Amino acid sequence: MVEPSLVGDLRARAGRVLMDATWTALAQTGRLPMAQPERHGVERLRNLPYLDSRLEAHTLDVYRPARREGPLPVVLYVHGGGFRILSKDTHWIMSLAFARRGYVVFTINYRLAPAHPFPAAVEDACAALAWVHENAARFGGDPTRLVLAGESAGANLATSLALATSYARPEPWARRVFDLGLRPRAVLPACGILQVSDVGRFARRKRLSSFLTDRLQEVEDAYLPAPAHPERDLADPVVMLERGEAPARALPPFFAGVGTADALLDDTRRLKAALDRLGVPCAARYYPGEIHAFHAMVWRPNAKAFWRDTYAFLEEHVPVVPK
Repeated sequence: MVEPSLVGDLRARAGRVLMDATWTALAQTGRLPMAQPERHGVERLRNLPYLDSRLEAHTLDVYRPARREGPLPVVLYVHGGGFRILSKDTHWIMSLAFARRGYVVFTINYRLAPAHPFPAAVEDACAALAWVHENAARFGGDPTRLVLAGESAGANLATSLALATSYARPEPWARRVFDLGLRPRAVLPACGILQVSDVGRFARRKRLSSFLTDRLQEVEDAYLPAPAHPERDLADPVVMLERGEAPARALPPFFAGVGTADALLDDTRRLKAALDRLGVPCAARYYPGEIHAFHAMVWRPNAKAFWRDTYAFLEEHVPVVPK
């Protein structure tokens, strides 16, 4: 008889291979003609280093309107993928969407787990944010009108960046961001996994398939391998917010969109509740029946609604043309 633990391990490995292959295939849509930025009036500058490591993980792309007048607001976009797969190149749809709207977008790579567990990803995101702060003006961006955005794991990292700008943290890479005096105008964490530890909470709240529970466990195992990093606030940003500690600088307003069929739904609800208690504006939007990262399927009605809501929020807090 085959041991149950072996069956579970084989199932997890097969699911991981399937998921990785699916996302890799979807990423190839970035090579289709309609994915080319110039067809949308957008210019793309590729593979700019934000650290001198010579690693591809430490590069970013710039998407900006080909025709622009005056400095434009800046979006720092952080891709998802459970901290272990995907890249800036797989998330061209999001970067293109913001640039078409009139923003200068800096979309980043970062080191991936399990080869590079926490805090590598958030440390890299902090380095990229510092680089954008210092260099955005060279690309037509106004770093004083900054938006932090990302989805899934990227939502975690965008939220952690917002915390690093607002709380005087002990980590030197987070403290560097704080000491720069950065003041983001808005944060857009879509369908976020906002607590990486104890992913079993999702299955305790709602019955999930073994496929989903395996994928979620992979995130925790890869990003927070045992023994866990002793200081993990910036791996679990919603837990930090739930403690209710007053920030040294006011947190920016948040827009958090998620589908109601997303296994990660509850983390957005917790984010909304924690920010409400702190008195931080948070517009949470729940899209009926939608799965994880549904907004990438931009042709679908609820995805269109998500982007309309996002743009309306940005128009209120970080308009392309200052009011």
